[in-house]
Amino acid sequence: MIEQTTTQDTPLERVDAYLAELNLDSARATELREQVRSAQPKTHEAALTALYEALAKGYADADGRAAEEGALAARIEAAYPALVSRRHAVGGAGYRGASMPRLNRWSMSPAAMDRRPWRFLAKLLPRVELRLRLPKSVPSRLRNIVRLRQAFLFVLVALPAAGATFYMLTVLPHQGKTALEVVILALAALLFAWILVGFWTAMAGFFVLWQGDKYRVSADNGSPVEDYARTAIVMPIYEEDVARTFAGLRSMYESLQATGRLDEFDFFVLSDSVKPDTIAAEERTWAETCRTLDAFDRFFYRRRRARVKRKSGNLADFCRRWGGHYRYMIVLDADSLMVGSTLTAMVDRMQANPGAGLIQTPPTAVNRSSFLARVQQFATRVYGRMFAAGLHYWHLDNAHYWGHNAIIRIAPFMAHCALPRLPGRGALSGEILSHDFVEAALMRRAGWGVYIAYDLPGSYEEVPPTLIDELGRDRRWCQGNIQHLRLLFSDNLAPAHRALFANGVMAYTSAAIWFVFLVLSSSEAVMEALKTPDYFPSPGALFPSWPVWQPIWAVSLFCATLVVLFLPKILGVAMIIARGRQKDFGGVGNLIGSTLIEIVLTSLLAPVRMLSHTLFVFTTLIGKQVKWNSQQRADSQVPWLTALRFHLPGMLLAVVWGTILYVYTPGFFPWLLPILVPLFVAPILTVITSRVDIGVWMRNNGLQLIPEEWRPPTELRRVTDIESELREADFLDIVANPSLSALHVGLQGGPRRLDPAVAHYRDEIAQRALAEGPNALNAQEQGTLLADPQRLEWLHRAIWSAEVLPSWLAERINRTDSLTSVTASAV
Repeated sequence: MIEQTTTQDTPLERVDAYLAELNLDSARATELREQVRSAQPKTHEAALTALYEALAKGYADADGRAAEEGALAARIEAAYPALVSRRHAVGGAGYRGASMPRLNRWSMSPAAMDRRPWRFLAKLLPRVELRLRLPKSVPSRLRNIVRLRQAFLFVLVALPAAGATFYMLTVLPHQGKTALEVVILALAALLFAWILVGFWTAMAGFFVLWQGDKYRVSADNGSPVEDYARTAIVMPIYEEDVARTFAGLRSMYESLQATGRLDEFDFFVLSDSVKPDTIAAEERTWAETCRTLDAFDRFFYRRRRARVKRKSGNLADFCRRWGGHYRYMIVLDADSLMVGSTLTAMVDRMQANPGAGLIQTPPTAVNRSSFLARVQQFATRVYGRMFAAGLHYWHLDNAHYWGHNAIIRIAPFMAHCALPRLPGRGALSGEILSHDFVEAALMRRAGWGVYIAYDLPGSYEEVPPTLIDELGRDRRWCQGNIQHLRLLFSDNLAPAHRALFANGVMAYTSAAIWFVFLVLSSSEAVMEALKTPDYFPSPGALFPSWPVWQPIWAVSLFCATLVVLFLPKILGVAMIIARGRQKDFGGVGNLIGSTLIEIVLTSLLAPVRMLSHTLFVFTTLIGKQVKWNSQQRADSQVPWLTALRFHLPGMLLAVVWGTILYVYTPGFFPWLLPILVPLFVAPILTVITSRVDIGVWMRNNGLQLIPEEWRPPTELRRVTDIESELREADFLDIVANPSLSALHVGLQGGPRRLDPAVAHYRDEIAQRALAEGPNALNAQEQGTLLADPQRLEWLHRAIWSAEVLPSWLAERINRTDSLTSVTASAV
């Protein structure tokens, strides 16, 4: 509850305070004050009524509106004069919907994917199958090249995986003659194949970056450039850091302006936020950004009332309502940042390739300072582009889409990529969570190319600052990727995208496979130690059968695995040195040292991630749902107690596991130490890697340095500068600030017809907010009030008309000479 006690001010002093909050020029403020003074108001309510009438002059006569509506428009236009052009811009009264363009509705029906019910019907009524047939996958113009390359990849993976599995067979006690060893070998084969896919992807990427690839998507392929096209830059957000979000967009806006092609683009912030303070911050920051850039007709903002299908639903809703205005949309995440020349290059490549439906850029991680984040930034900068180039090489126009920093052709996206709700119950049903892979598969099925522009720089993102934040994000991604098991056998998808679905599933199930493999291997070692050896397994044998141990084969297999895991990283470093770019990474010594730090830290964290991902897979398969909330993006250190609580089960597992191995099979125990030790010291790793001071020390000494820190692009520097300029806002500002309150009420539109019971409930909320202060309401009640423009405007006027100005408001308003006595006594 907010303390209400303060001293009395005069009616004219209250008017002066209100005018000061409107940020009017001195001449207009003086004019309005004189009009109020001439009315000689005796009470605060009469003074505010006179001020509203003075503000409304010229509005009621011109537009036939009541004084209150005219005063509302005047308050909006006093703070944001350029918004005058948006009045009635989308139809309806006043400023309703003025933060968005006029509607241009297109239909967008969910794509058909899961045909299981129709398969049963087709057996009974074969002719039904003809009418319900799904669209056939349109062949790629590069189909033969893709098939040849992917067949080559299959051979490169299958043969070494088979050889490694044979080597594994030789080191097992019974050479694969027991059921347990058959399972171990099968798991080992899957793991070998998985790491080989990554290895050959990196090798192909190294080849492409070194030699180039004539099949890359580019703007200079000789195709005729299409006519002028408009592009929407779309950022769906949900409870994000408002200052960082808008600072990034403003930096991109300015960068585009510098290219001279700003007229081709519009910006959209599509909010699903629900917290009242976040809503207030978003609305104020949007309006101030537009005022600063003079961009009310180019920089738009919308908040949905219902968060249906999360990000994919937000994008689909945008396409249905406004997609008809644009040929392309560039999709961003809240932490995305792209250089203006990169944005225009994406459009140029789409224009030059009429068959392209989607072009994905490989984002580089930037802007974080924690130890872990800096290591990840270094890894994505040194090796990330090589892996992106490898994905391009193997998939060509059947590539990935990662959900952000990509350009999409809107018409085919709307026609073919709306996501259905998967029928049934359980973890694999309901809304499609990892929508990006599915949208890419549907785009490709319709005959449109999906490309990775591996050679396009100037695309950035941010990574989670701590291991706990990273694993929280992975928990959400795991649920979405496991769901791809359901879609793996959908009809008429391109084989390459089935492989990508399987790849997405393996991204998390590989951890579970590794964990089960280690548990079964440990179990066999313990059972062999407890079992009495049988040297004459065959009855009547004349000679004993001695157990055979081939240590050289085990060591060879271990070394070969290390080569597969680390050679791509060595090649990434070698390429930087060969091209003379080592100075951008702190010099040769620091580049090599940074690589060693990254390898050691990644190796230490691998068992921790393995255990967490295994738990994620298990909880997903048993149907446990997870909330898809916004992720932590700002640097923050993990407290010791939090880290200990988070990792305690893994520590206990490591102690029990290690004790059993040490007691019963001490010869096998050292082979598991690289797994058990990181699990036991996981809290130490988590706390240390979250430290910002360590990250800053490394940066100051040239370690984990990336070119974007050595010579930061203007866009990255501008984000920091703009963030420091932006003002914060909260729910109290929407209630009390004359400009922000008017803006919010104006965007909501006129009064709504309510059920009497609902109206009575909302009246009670408004009365309690007036009596006890807006912060006396809980978040749900505040949200209800925000959705009711009539009662919000009543509360705003009632607070300013009160004979005693509440202390919480006195603390917020601009301190003028006429309010000295009030603010001096505010609590």
